Amino acid sequence: MNRQTINLSLLTLFVFIFSCATQSGTSNSLTKEAVELTSRTSSDDKKPRIQAALLLDTSNSMDGLINQAKSQLWKMVNDLATTKQDGKIPTIEIALYEYGNSTLSVEQGYVRQIVPLSADLDLVSEKLFELSTNGGDEYCGQVVHDAAKDLAWTTNNNDLKLIIIAGNEPYDQGPYNYKTACKEAITKGIMINTIHCGAYEEGVETHWKDGADCADGKYMNINQDDEVVHIPTPYDDKILELNQSLNSTYISYGAEGKKRKARQEVQDANASSFSAANSVERAVSKSSAQYKNEEWDLIDAASSDEEFLEEVEEEALPEEMQKMDKEERKEYLVEKKEEREKIQAEINTLNTKRKEFIAKEQKNNAEKQTLDNVLIKAVREQAKSKNFKYE
Repeated sequence: MNRQTINLSLLTLFVFIFSCATQSGTSNSLTKEAVELTSRTSSDDKKPRIQAALLLDTSNSMDGLINQAKSQLWKMVNDLATTKQDGKIPTIEIALYEYGNSTLSVEQGYVRQIVPLSADLDLVSEKLFELSTNGGDEYCGQVVHDAAKDLAWTTNNNDLKLIIIAGNEPYDQGPYNYKTACKEAITKGIMINTIHCGAYEEGVETHWKDGADCADGKYMNINQDDEVVHIPTPYDDKILELNQSLNSTYISYGAEGKKRKARQEVQDANASSFSAANSVERAVSKSSAQYKNEEWDLIDAASSDEEFLEEVEEEALPEEMQKMDKEERKEYLVEKKEEREKIQAEINTLNTKRKEFIAKEQKNNAEKQTLDNVLIKAVREQAKSKNFKYE
């Protein structure tokens, strides 16, 4: 790194997600569940889709960037979750890349795909929290090229497709020309949003603005000295209490079931490690239509496939359900589903009051140039251009 270390306490996003290669430099190695989920979501053409690839600079100066991504993931997902296109709720898929980390493969341009486009929000969160920084060379053109080329982007022109790249070094570094990468993205209808971690004019001079302009995207900068303000509300404690009850309605099945349910609980803990407000945002996400777990939860699986409970092997069921007959199993799932829906409805009602409380409090505070503020505004405008409407 040739420039002063930036002590960022912010940024990134929604992230949006999934399939991590555990060895550095292995950009295309995907976890089994991510491959399965990617195939399922990529083949679903009935619902509109919002796809977002988050490209994070994980060189030495970017600790604050990674922390901001961890603390704002659920807030940004929740904002997208309020959209509809022609009355239909979209599927939200997120991909996650890191670049600029010296532990990554030189041959791969210091770029690694961590998660392909996926709707498994717990997996996205898990892989995001595993990220660490190390000094290296930041090649923006290379990582944009890889994301545009390798991800399973929808071919529907009405879907919203975004690449969101954040960093602080000059945008034109590396062997792959960023203008060529821009053309590759826009040919597929992918807009590129760039986030420069530093002064606005510096980002213009170092091509971050041009990196967005050439692909119909938005250029943003954030003040690395601003901290995200988490506003506590009178409704937070009750939402967090309900979240614990919500977890009890998830019924794991199959070989991966217990592991995936444990992941859910770990990501609850990860969210709460930043603030109660962030933990509340995650609870709200878990009460939205975007949070589905057909791969390990019996209720979601049976809801998406009426024949699932008839076809699933008895050995794959939890021990308490193996003792039930078929009718008892159906009744048990119906009861648990109704319990879950009641809890989710209560969380959403409380969240409406919570958002009203936060809106009033924010009027008394000057808006800061943090990721959640600048990015949500930009993405909202782009979503509206594709006829997505916010509730």
